[in-house]
Amino acid sequence: MQVTVEDISDVKKKIHVEIPREQVTRELDDAYRQLGKNAKLKGYRPGKAPRAVLERHFKKDIHADVVSNLVQNSFPEALKEADLAVIDTSAVDTPELDPETDFKYNATVELRPELADVEFKGLELKKTDFKVDGEEIDHQVEMLRKHVAEYKPAENRSAAEGDFVVIDYEGLKDGEPYEPTPLTENHSFKLGESGFTKDFDSAIVGMNPGDRKDVSILFPEDHSNPELAGQTIVFGVTLKEIREEYLPPVDDELAKKFGPFETVRDLRAQIEKNLAEGYEKRTQQELHEQIFEQLLTEEFEIPDVLVKYELDDIIRDTEMRFAQSGLSMDQLGMTREIMEQQYRGIAEKQVRRHVILNKIIEQENMVVADEELEAEYAKISDSMNQPADVIKTYYSKNPDKLDGFKHALLEKKAIDLIISQANIETVAPEETRSSENGAETE
Repeated sequence: MQVTVEDISDVKKKIHVEIPREQVTRELDDAYRQLGKNAKLKGYRPGKAPRAVLERHFKKDIHADVVSNLVQNSFPEALKEADLAVIDTSAVDTPELDPETDFKYNATVELRPELADVEFKGLELKKTDFKVDGEEIDHQVEMLRKHVAEYKPAENRSAAEGDFVVIDYEGLKDGEPYEPTPLTENHSFKLGESGFTKDFDSAIVGMNPGDRKDVSILFPEDHSNPELAGQTIVFGVTLKEIREEYLPPVDDELAKKFGPFETVRDLRAQIEKNLAEGYEKRTQQELHEQIFEQLLTEEFEIPDVLVKYELDDIIRDTEMRFAQSGLSMDQLGMTREIMEQQYRGIAEKQVRRHVILNKIIEQENMVVADEELEAEYAKISDSMNQPADVIKTYYSKNPDKLDGFKHALLEKKAIDLIISQANIETVAPEETRSSENGAETE
């Protein structure tokens, strides 16, 4: 067998394999010999049909089987001889079998990128020193109060800024119904936050329940809805109800509505913990971004297959998130092709990060010790409220999942190693926004 390698790129090669005619002949002889033992043909006893008769009836199938066997038996040896770190075989070109000549076929393969050792020690990193303050906790408590607020009809007064109102409305363009603004009934919103324009909300201020008013609105050219941008729409608005917001007092009864809390102090302590954890995640994300920004300064080719795997994961996660909200990709007008275009850049970025971490793992001979694996099983057990043995059994029965789990731990160890050997400057946050931390308590 002869093997030659043709360069297509740093991460893609074409392997040319040539198998001698003598071996092809042996494979064909064996195939017909085995067929002849069992073939049932009219006019011949089992095992007695001549080779020529067998060829006349079964040549196409026999040739296909022999080609398959030749490729399956030779390709692993060809890869070994070529000494390539193949991660995927994207195509195998096989010609029809000609018993009179050597059998030749080609296979296109993708390789893991080969990188020089990564200089990761002594990176200059900035770590933001986020601190939770009482004002942030107060803000979260206020958000919780609004979550359980009651809305009661206002009596004997007109609508005012900040009221919650219920209206019916329909928008007309040039005196005709306009599809983007159809008749909408029982629409509830807070004055000042309608989503239309400030003038629309201001026109409702001063109206009383039962009042009807025509409101002419010129939408700005940069309005978020292109069908309304620059258009003059006359809205027929009927105010049906004015509602006042009643917030519950900040007391122990409020705390009990949001979890196993006995007192407001317990609730505030949990909010503080959640905010601190959110800041810790944000700090780690910022450090990671700085690390990859400094390590990935030079472009290198990446295999299409790795990008495809990453895209598949991103799209699957996106579909799951929307499904949890009761939405599908079809409802959002998203196709697989659109999503691949939208997320390809992100997938390529993630692949490059994985490749650079893999190189560090390799050059530092990093492994996951048994005790580290057990510790991670325990963490998952706590978070999922499942016995650690159940988690361990799941991974033992799913080797592919276990390999992925171990590799994720190795990548985390690589990041931790980089951070431990970096020069880190602690800096004050430029701006702290509690909304970015999502301090949920339930």
